Amino acid sequence: MGDTGPTGPVMDRDEVDRALARLGAEHEAIETSLLALQDHAGRRLLEGAELTGVTAERWSAAEASITLLWAYFDAYTGALRTAREIRSRRRWSSREDLVELTELLRGEAVTVAGSAAATAPAPDGRAGRLSERYTLASLVERMNQLYATSLDMVVAADVVWSALPARIDLLAAELRRTRELAHSVGVRPGEHPAGDDLERITRTLTRLREQVVSDPLAFWTPAQGSSAPGGGRPDTTVYDREARALEEVRREIEAVLAVRQDAEQRIVRLRDVLSRADRTLAEARTARGEVLAKIAATEVPVVGGPPIVLQEQLAAAAEYRRHAQWHRLSPLLESLEEKAEDELLRARESLTAVTAPLAVRAELRGRLDAYKAKMARLGHAEDPELAEKYEKARRMLWSAPCDLRVAEQAVLRYQRAAAELLATAPRVPGQAGPVDRTGPGA
Repeated sequence: MGDTGPTGPVMDRDEVDRALARLGAEHEAIETSLLALQDHAGRRLLEGAELTGVTAERWSAAEASITLLWAYFDAYTGALRTAREIRSRRRWSSREDLVELTELLRGEAVTVAGSAAATAPAPDGRAGRLSERYTLASLVERMNQLYATSLDMVVAADVVWSALPARIDLLAAELRRTRELAHSVGVRPGEHPAGDDLERITRTLTRLREQVVSDPLAFWTPAQGSSAPGGGRPDTTVYDREARALEEVRREIEAVLAVRQDAEQRIVRLRDVLSRADRTLAEARTARGEVLAKIAATEVPVVGGPPIVLQEQLAAAAEYRRHAQWHRLSPLLESLEEKAEDELLRARESLTAVTAPLAVRAELRGRLDAYKAKMARLGHAEDPELAEKYEKARRMLWSAPCDLRVAEQAVLRYQRAAAELLATAPRVPGQAGPVDRTGPGA
């Protein structure tokens, strides 16, 4: 490894003292760093963990590096102790002492022998030999390299362990709450896509946590261009993907909740519409019997039965809701809502058609009484011909069954007689003029 003698001019006492002071400070800093690495939480976790993959490989190398670090540090400590002893022999060091100190402080005077030197690559990248000789400066540089790589590995593992498992646990707790909510609304694996998604996310998170715990470095992304130990960030790609997937499922479950609540209200409204349609049809059937009894010589439409098919479909909708079969319930409700409104309209039209003869009779009665009242105001209430026509029309309208066509003709005859009477009768001062043709029955 080169000449063992001094590699430059012999150092004087001041140079030796300054070098020893600097080396002493370096020794203290190195010792503090090594003890901090020894007590690092990440290192303790690595020692106790069942590691796999890239983390197991790198930790095996890091353990060897840490062992070598202590061997280097011991050699460094021994060399520094020897140099201090030589310097302390006398207040004014002799030339022989200065030559020896120069060789020790500047030359390749530190030997790391035995298995320790063979456990790590040499600085030039070649496999380590059974012994290596270093200057104190090169030994410090070598220790700094080993320390940086070891600390980088320890810090990276610790950062991943500090970040990802806790986040995975929080997401798993959210997943459990979402699964409970999904189960409460009937969203289950094999029955709803969201239930299948929850099962897949559960399996992925369980596997992800196991992988993160056993191989944290597989989830570490080093910072580009950074040489600082622990420069980088945890790789949360898988976690982020599953978090997004869970959020999508959670929104879908909330939508299912909204659909369920909306479905309950829609089913209630459907029941109300179909109930009104049923009551209207029942009223139409009753009215048809009355019309057939009171009105003669008229066609009365037949009233249909209750909407049994729609009631059965409504019962099926309620069953779908109870079993949370939302994909079947939604289109059924849309179809039912349209059909129920049509059914209510049909029932109302049926009632209107059935009761039309009664409405015509009521209109004729009202017209007849309006003309009688008008003739009375004009002083013709006692006219015998007019009274006879009125009584004939009244008997037809107030008897059962009533022939509407005959009754209408009787009312028209009464109107014409009243009009003729008013046209020929002398006008009495203060009375109204001839009948207003735009009035009732015109």
